[in-house]
Amino acid sequence: MAEENIVEIESLTFAYDTRPILKGVDLVIRRGQLVAIMGGSGCGKTTLLRIIGGALRPTGGSARVLGSEMSSLTKDRLYEQRRRMGMLFQFGALFTDMSVFENVAFQMREHTDLPGEQIRDLVLMKLDAVGLRGAAELMPAELSGGMARRVALARAVALDPTLIMYDEPFAGLDPISLGVIARLIRRLNDSLGATSIIVTHDVQETLQIVDYVYFVSEGRVVASGTPEEVRKSEEPFVRQFVNGELDGPVAFHYPANDYSSDLDGLRAA
Repeated sequence: MAEENIVEIESLTFAYDTRPILKGVDLVIRRGQLVAIMGGSGCGKTTLLRIIGGALRPTGGSARVLGSEMSSLTKDRLYEQRRRMGMLFQFGALFTDMSVFENVAFQMREHTDLPGEQIRDLVLMKLDAVGLRGAAELMPAELSGGMARRVALARAVALDPTLIMYDEPFAGLDPISLGVIARLIRRLNDSLGATSIIVTHDVQETLQIVDYVYFVSEGRVVASGTPEEVRKSEEPFVRQFVNGELDGPVAFHYPANDYSSDLDGLRAA
């Protein structure tokens, strides 16, 4: 594996029982990049993210992350690998019975032997980076949606991970909060010297912050490119997805019999 490649996916397949989800995915994510994986609901984006994080094992092909083949890791090595990763779950997934401070401190207490005073300083530093140092003693129920997502972001970067993964980080946010989170993701990726993967549907905001985009459809990577290349693309799926067009490779109508035939059948009944 080339040293500058943090993730290398080759001919990756995955199926739930006999239902194929990923059908030969190939992609490379280089060190320091902020990369988006986009596509319609159910196309396999989150499944791909879970394989990269080691939560799922591929059915076939290769998933090399941080220099290791994920499917060959022992349980102990997998946990060690995950300590080099950060994850922001959809809608934040904060521990509701812990304060903002304790949510961010959780990984530090679990995975390090740092003294309490140092943990306190690091937690406040992470919260300050997302603009919420003053909210350290609040409970999740006291936070707005945008604030909760920022706390989750501080928790995701608590251990200064090499690889950070975001599963729909913009879901349910108002335009102001969305813009704040998007710019925080870019800023934290660069300041930490990390590599980040975003699974998202939000096209316009994402294209302003990422370095590269992979488009997934029906379990395959159907297009990829820089934001500039994506905006100029004449590839039908990319054009339809980026512009939100009704007609294109992704059909509006679910496959059905001819409409007039169905009406005739109803009349006959």
